[in-house]
Amino acid sequence: MTGKNENFEALMQQALKGDMRAYAALLRETSRFLRPFLAKRLNSAAEVDDLMQEILISIHKARHTYDGGRPYKPWAYAIARFRLRDHLRAHYADHLRHAVELSGVENGLSESVTNSAMTYESIRKEIEKLPPRQAAILKMMHQEGSTAREVAERIGMKESAVKVAAHRAYRILRNKLERP
Repeated sequence: MTGKNENFEALMQQALKGDMRAYAALLRETSRFLRPFLAKRLNSAAEVDDLMQEILISIHKARHTYDGGRPYKPWAYAIARFRLRDHLRAHYADHLRHAVELSGVENGLSESVTNSAMTYESIRKEIEKLPPRQAAILKMMHQEGSTAREVAERIGMKESAVKVAAHRAYRILRNKLERP
């Protein structure tokens, strides 16, 4: 299989008839054209190698579904895409399980700023030095007692964006106020 016009369909047909050399060549050439596809979508060579093995196993298990009247490459790419999707889904699900809930971080920072001896009034000057939107958010949430959802509705932001802005403001305040 050194020519540019590899005949994957013929190799697959021979492999289905029991030709082990054709099957080995087919899998070798399949990995050659799938590797760049995976390398563009994954971070490490080890990840590419692991997923390539899974794809070749899937091709082996699904070889009986191959229709000899259709091209081989699209069939192999379809299997690769499904395996890649499964891999990424599992990968990102794992990251989500270990992710920190932003509202928990926001509440913790909020408590560290508001449960101390400081009040909104005692740190008003520092709050006024914040960017205007962050200062307004803190004023609405801590002086007026509005929730993040209410603030978002009032100033036309998403609730998550309000929480992020508040989180950043708390961090800035904590850094300024904790300095000796």
